[in-house]
Amino acid sequence: MLNTLTVLAAEAEHSEPAVSPYVVGAIALALLLALLLAVVTFGGGREHS
Repeated sequence: MLNTLTVLAAEAEHSEPAVSPYVVGAIALALLLALLLAVVTFGGGREHS
């Protein structure tokens, strides 16, 4: 019985992730690019010291 539970638990671990890693990466990239754009826009009108 323990062997059966071990096999079932091992099979359950190899399922597909709930959210694709590519989706997470795309969201992180979009967020970082938006923050970069905000910093460049904010600092664009200031003089260099």
